[in-house]
Amino acid sequence: MTESSLIQILQKTIESQNETIESLRKELQRSNENLEYLLKKLYGKKSEKTAVIDGQLVIGEIALGLFNEAEVNADLTVLEPVPFEEPVKRTRSGYKRKEIFKNLPQQDHVYKLDESQRTCPACEADLSDAGKKFLRSEIKYIPAEISIVNIYQETYECRKCKKEGRPSIINPYTPEPVLQHSYATASSVAWTMYQKFVQAVPLYRQEKDWKQMGFPITRATLSNWILKTSEEWLTPVVERLHQELLSEKYLHADETPVQVLNEPGKKNTSKSYMWVYTTSKEAKNPVRIFQYETGRSGDHAKEFLKGFDGYLHTDAYSGYGKVKDIKHCLCWAHVRRYFVDASPKDMKSPEATLPATGIAYCNQLFDWERKFKDLSPEQRKEQRLKHEKPVLEAFWSWAEKEKEQVLPKSKIGTALQYAVNVNEFLSHVLMNFYTTCANEKVSHVIMNF
Repeated sequence: MTESSLIQILQKTIESQNETIESLRKELQRSNENLEYLLKKLYGKKSEKTAVIDGQLVIGEIALGLFNEAEVNADLTVLEPVPFEEPVKRTRSGYKRKEIFKNLPQQDHVYKLDESQRTCPACEADLSDAGKKFLRSEIKYIPAEISIVNIYQETYECRKCKKEGRPSIINPYTPEPVLQHSYATASSVAWTMYQKFVQAVPLYRQEKDWKQMGFPITRATLSNWILKTSEEWLTPVVERLHQELLSEKYLHADETPVQVLNEPGKKNTSKSYMWVYTTSKEAKNPVRIFQYETGRSGDHAKEFLKGFDGYLHTDAYSGYGKVKDIKHCLCWAHVRRYFVDASPKDMKSPEATLPATGIAYCNQLFDWERKFKDLSPEQRKEQRLKHEKPVLEAFWSWAEKEKEQVLPKSKIGTALQYAVNVNEFLSHVLMNFYTTCANEKVSHVIMNF
């Protein structure tokens, strides 16, 4: 083997080893990122909020001067006089009770002397009424009570018609029972549902409460009340609300896993899903419907939203792509969360620069949205074009450039790629109305330009 051949073999071996080292270095970097991410999820703070100090966005300990340009460049040599403001009179915190008590029914208890006591102990002259003095307010609690209502219906007879052979019996209108062949009333069923679904009181504990109040009733009966009234009375209401919801122009949707015990044909460890559909907060008739489904297939959303042709605001779950004839809008809070997840533990390190910049861009958009939330749709669109469009254009330009310079499978690479992939749905063309997400956070913003 010649010397040149040996050198070539050694060079190839070195190049191969260098490639292996670089591959291992990238893999180690990704592993460290994933480990840091999992530790942060397990032990770190749950809030994704950032602070604003002196007009700067502070992410970790990095301050990004995105909002204080006017303050930095302003001429402060000429100051306007500050008008004198009369100091606010401080009062005891107890006076807040007036605000708490104002909507509650009130009773006055006036304590008087008995007739036999209305003589002066000094001279035995008669005492005269000199007015009353307020001492305090107290809260009176009236516990629930059970009573039996016996329903009777009077019968009336026309004796003239009776003599002439015509129908002569007349009965007054009597309301139908809530459930046929049941002693349930609207109030008893409503209380059972309220305790179960609002106060999270299980039926076996409600059964004990009823017994303590003097009326033994089984949880099976309480279950029947809930199921039967839901089927006969509430289902038609929900169907009408569903029609009202589909007639809106802007909707939000989301799905969350729930675990159902003893569901036929499913293990207790398997996931079911609660889908929620809601109108925007600007809707004239707000509607929010929870739809239980055994799975997460997009066919559920497709079926529920059949007939809707407006703007649908969701996360990036691909299942919503099955809903046809809509304008699909995505959520900026999810974009921001990717950058939050990509943030390293040490925010002073160079690796923190890109995640912090991405978060700062999102925060700037959210800050403008808070300022525009009370404007009309037309005014909001005008202000967005003026203030938010430049931010968006700068963000997309920055994201496109930086994603080519980072590891594609790294946390920051994933965040940048996600933002670029969903560009169309984050900045939906023709969108001219602002709505917030189902949880009404301004961070879930639909852009328009």
